[in-house]
Amino acid sequence: MELSETHTLPVSQQRAWDALNDTEILRACIPGCESIDPDGDNAYAVVMSASVGPVKARFKGRMLLTDIEAPSAYTIVFEGQGGAAGFGKGNAHVTLESEGDDATKLTYTATAQVGGKLAQIGSRLVDGAARKIAGEFFKRFGAQVGGDTNSATTPEDGDPAVADTTAQNTESNEAADTESGGDETKGKKSWKAWISKF
Repeated sequence: MELSETHTLPVSQQRAWDALNDTEILRACIPGCESIDPDGDNAYAVVMSASVGPVKARFKGRMLLTDIEAPSAYTIVFEGQGGAAGFGKGNAHVTLESEGDDATKLTYTATAQVGGKLAQIGSRLVDGAARKIAGEFFKRFGAQVGGDTNSATTPEDGDPAVADTTAQNTESNEAADTESGGDETKGKKSWKAWISKF
């Protein structure tokens, strides 16, 4: 499966590019991220904790930047292992397009696949959790690079209390849908937004 989203960042294209390649900024913006360390040319070792429905795990993974066209685009190839929780792997293409001196349009298209317990809880619940993580990442990223979260929020962002309540309700509904989904919960499932964590 595939996830495509566009966000407007309140900074210049060069500033956005620099931030996307700054491991300290990324570590601060990725929910649950414990560390991002260089691991070869254009590669990074990542450690993070994540919860997807009833599955909570600490993931250790690696991401590799390819097809780099600074300051406009790159592709991220990623994989992570969460022990008994399962694994995730995939890739994402990220592009930046200037919209003036103080605005940049960021677009990404990500594809991913999960296995193990993550694949058994149902694609709707996985996708909902991934979108929530993506929304939180862009909220934090916008604040880090421009000090203005309004330009980088998704429809689920805004008042944290409202966003949390909405996310909980969504996850409850998705859990109910998953329980009635039968075979949908079996086997490997594509996952749409791991890249949002990176």
